[in-house]
Amino acid sequence: MTVTPEAPAIEAPTSDVDPFSHEVLEDPMPMHEELREAGPVVYLRRYDIYAVARYQEVHAALTDWQEFPSADGVGLSNFRYEKPWRPPSLLLEADPPRHDAPRRVLSKILGPRALRKLREDWFADAEVLVDEVLSNGPEFDAVESLSSVFPLRVFPDAVGLLPDGRENLLPYGDHAFNAFGPANDLVAKGEPRVAELAGWVGSRCAREALTDDGFGAAIWAASDRGEITPQQAPLVVRSLLTAGVDTTVHGISAVLYGLATHPEEWQRLRANPALARVAFDEAVRWESPVQTFFRTANRDVQLGGTTVPDGKKVLMFLAAANRDPRRWEDPDRFDLTRDPSGHVGFGMGIHQCVGQHVARLEAEAVLHALARRVESFEVAGATRRHHNNTLRAFDSLPLRMHLA
Repeated sequence: MTVTPEAPAIEAPTSDVDPFSHEVLEDPMPMHEELREAGPVVYLRRYDIYAVARYQEVHAALTDWQEFPSADGVGLSNFRYEKPWRPPSLLLEADPPRHDAPRRVLSKILGPRALRKLREDWFADAEVLVDEVLSNGPEFDAVESLSSVFPLRVFPDAVGLLPDGRENLLPYGDHAFNAFGPANDLVAKGEPRVAELAGWVGSRCAREALTDDGFGAAIWAASDRGEITPQQAPLVVRSLLTAGVDTTVHGISAVLYGLATHPEEWQRLRANPALARVAFDEAVRWESPVQTFFRTANRDVQLGGTTVPDGKKVLMFLAAANRDPRRWEDPDRFDLTRDPSGHVGFGMGIHQCVGQHVARLEAEAVLHALARRVESFEVAGATRRHHNNTLRAFDSLPLRMHLA
């Protein structure tokens, strides 16, 4: 990546980097550092967009929904001028007042009371899964055996999905997050199945396709009470199914990777299992399973000393902000003595991830089950990254466990 002097009519330093190239997706951290050091705002010529990689500017863009709204899309595609490939999310791609009622309904459904009811069952399920995995030997692929299994084991049940077809959730979510980027080979890879996957997910959002005791039924009940409309209810269910699986899978992989490569932190957690939630949030800061999101300037807006013109996209590097040394001490270290609150891995402001407490509970259950059985563990071979335009993920994370 080369950062050049100020270009004509562009107030910010400019760069020709492609954040969605396979080279960058494999290891984005050198680019993050260069963008942070280049300035508070950098103009990316390749896509005619503005990028922010420092914590202060990312936080500002995330929290100022009036100046940087989400309704024009949180990906590269600009809904002012382009038709989205699916109906926009009422949670992620809408602003007040349209955003308010669905957010209020889902926040209540995913609130502390619901999670208290799930906690005992999910912890028991995690114990069973970990025992199953360890019974097959001390070495296994964490992605294949744990992090991609547990969320698909418990979360669809909580939503109220029937067992058939759950294998469609991960490829559907993968394509949805790829589609936030440019129309590159990663998007093309998923396009042959888009209609099939979107049709399956859409069919599972209908009232009659859901059990009567899950999150989905509660969303439909809210429509019966007039809190949201019957037209909004399936879109709110779809938001859960789109964003509630892949991100948790990659978050659990991230915390396992962090603990495997920092054995002293695993010992700290084993001595105090209450640190499981801190460990998950520190992993979300450190690895940032959701790397980027976009906003769109609602008018000519000042950001970091640069005027972002009306209608221009702003690419927020959440992962770069989460390792910004201006905000974090020793940011490249995975550290359970750190207070990771304030990280932007779940977003920030009114569009902050509404399901983050569900993800924390899933990770907490897995970590508690492992802490009971495993004295120490380490990476047992070469890891392999899964490339996605938005997500930071593993395809393979081989681990070797030493039992207590």
